[in-house]
Amino acid sequence: MMLYAVLKYAHVVGAMVLFGSGAAIAFFMVMAHRTRDPTLIAHTAGVVVIADTLFTASAVVLQPITGAALATMAGFPVFSSWIGASLVLYAITGAFWLPVVWIQLRLRDLAREAAASKTPLPEAHFRLYRVWFAFGFPAFAAVAAILWLMLTKPAL
Repeated sequence: MMLYAVLKYAHVVGAMVLFGSGAAIAFFMVMAHRTRDPTLIAHTAGVVVIADTLFTASAVVLQPITGAALATMAGFPVFSSWIGASLVLYAITGAFWLPVVWIQLRLRDLAREAAASKTPLPEAHFRLYRVWFAFGFPAFAAVAAILWLMLTKPAL
């Protein structure tokens, strides 16, 4: 029973990290971008890339492991009902998050180049930012839905 409690704790903390880091990263990137200051954007994007690597990626790896272990220990079939729906939403989140990581790296690099050359941000930066911004909505909504499924465990 202690193992189950530890796994559940890790799983809940991982969910909080995914939700919280996603919200914080989005907030800081949007606030930095609003300044249109290449130096500030480059710095913020650099920190965001580190945070995504340390926190979000760690949680992304651990969530399915702890979730599968919990489902097995609780006797839930891993690919059925609300767990199956959660896995579909998790895949959707990943489909939007993986390109966002690359976009954040590119936004950082474009901002660094503009800051170093003391030029305005290029149009490519703004195009990528719009994609980054748009991809955040379905990814964040999917994570929110997964949290709801975890808490309510509806019979689907």
